[in-house]
Amino acid sequence: MSYGKTIELFLVNGTADGIVTAELSNWNGKGIKLPRTEIATCKRNDVCGAGVYFLICQEDDGSDSVYIGEAENILNRLNQHIFEYQSGKEKFYWNTAIAFVGSDLNKALIRYCENRLVEIAKECGRYNILTKNTYKNTVLKESQVACIEEFIDNLEILMNAMGYKVLVPVPKPTNKTVYLYCQSGDANGKGFISSGGFTVLKDSVVSKKLTPSFATSVKPYYDLRQKLESDGTIVNGVFVKNFEFSAPSAASAVILGRASNGKIDWKTDDGKKLNEI
Repeated sequence: MSYGKTIELFLVNGTADGIVTAELSNWNGKGIKLPRTEIATCKRNDVCGAGVYFLICQEDDGSDSVYIGEAENILNRLNQHIFEYQSGKEKFYWNTAIAFVGSDLNKALIRYCENRLVEIAKECGRYNILTKNTYKNTVLKESQVACIEEFIDNLEILMNAMGYKVLVPVPKPTNKTVYLYCQSGDANGKGFISSGGFTVLKDSVVSKKLTPSFATSVKPYYDLRQKLESDGTIVNGVFVKNFEFSAPSAASAVILGRASNGKIDWKTDDGKKLNEI
């Protein structure tokens, strides 16, 4: 059974785009969102502890990337990231850091946590993962594993509450799901309405042909299709995994290779249009 949660978000500077702390009832951990511009002048003691952190990046094509790391002093590590970028050692540019600290964390626990977070984020598939190496064989006692797994569960809740879906799995259909289909020519898509928009299911087939106006009339959807083909979500014209789009029209445009009104082009198996249900 799932129970309700109480989350306290505190805007340290009085604005949502500044430093924000996030705490969960009956948990000694804490999340801290830090804009890159605040790192150099930050003197917060809570960011100087041991923990894990996420560096949120947006690529030139609009796609999201994240670096997941661990440190015994997170603030020092964040300043080191900035120095490494300035010196050319670090190639990616991040604009926001989200740190998670806890009073009982040590080096072994945060190494284990980092590895698990990278595994979860890769499985979710929403962000491109920039972390290259983690400690995969950290030895912990059974009680320590239980403790850090609970820490991760609470961390996932706070990350999502702060608006970052790095650790949120792509929705899966249930026995109550109403399936919708988008079919035209050689295109054959199947999906359903989901909490974040519209989820297209694995094995859906996209049109081999793109209309000449696709790249100009709905360029964001054209760029999205190019990204999905380059990152391996679509291989040889077929979705190899479930993917959640922000809206039904984005999903149908990618599948059909042209401008599309998702309210009309997605239909149930008995022919009802999405806007009719």
